[in-house]
Amino acid sequence: MVTRLGEGVWWIDLRGVNAYVVDNGALTLVDAGFPWSGRQLAGALAAVGEAIADVERVLLTHYDIDHVGALSALAPFDVTVYIGREDAPFLTRERRPPVQSRKGLLQRAVDWLRSVPELSVELVDDGDEIGQFQAYHTGGHTAGHTVYASEALDVAFLGDLVMESGGRLVPTPWLICEDHRRMLEAIKALEKRLPPFEIAAVGHGVPFVEGGDRRLSACAARR
Repeated sequence: MVTRLGEGVWWIDLRGVNAYVVDNGALTLVDAGFPWSGRQLAGALAAVGEAIADVERVLLTHYDIDHVGALSALAPFDVTVYIGREDAPFLTRERRPPVQSRKGLLQRAVDWLRSVPELSVELVDDGDEIGQFQAYHTGGHTAGHTVYASEALDVAFLGDLVMESGGRLVPTPWLICEDHRRMLEAIKALEKRLPPFEIAAVGHGVPFVEGGDRRLSACAARR
C-alpha cells in the first residue's frame, strides 16, 4: 500500500515495517524493508509513476534486517546507499554484529536471510548533507542509527528511534535496542536540534502528516 504524506513524499507500508519514497529531483528510497520486500517496493514505485531502476539513492536509517533486506532488488541499477558510519561494516559484512549484546545476537541470527548486493555505499556522519536532507546521528537502537530531515519537504525520517503506538510517538522498546538509555538521550537531544517539521515518518506504526515536531517533543518530555 502506498500513501501520499506530502508533496513528493510517499509512505510504503510493507506489512510490519515502513519504507518511504521521495521524489525531489533525485528519486530517493528511505529504508528497504525485508529481504522479501523487493516486489512490493517495485510495485509501490510504479504506483507513484516511477520505476525501481530510477532510484538514485537509498537513505538507510540503520542496519536491521527489516530495513536493509531488499537492497538486493536494486543491485542491477546505479544506486548509492547511505548509512551511518557505525552500522556500515555490518551492512557490507566487513564485520559481524557483536555477540556481547542481545541486539547483536539477533542481528547475527537473521543475517543469513539477506544477500549483500554490490552497491556503492557512502558513510554518513552527524551533520552530513545529502541533497535536501541533513543527517542526525541518533545512536542507541543501533550504534549508527541516523535520522534524515528535510526542511524543504517538511519531513523527518525517524527510523526506529521512535515508533507510533496508540496515536502518539513512543521510544522503541528496550528489548530490541543495543543501548536503550543512549537511545532515550538521543530522542531528547534530537528534539532540540531538528528544525520544525510536520511529517513524522517512523519505521514502525502509522506516520503522522502534521505536528511531527510537537509529537516528538511530547515523546521526549515523557522520558
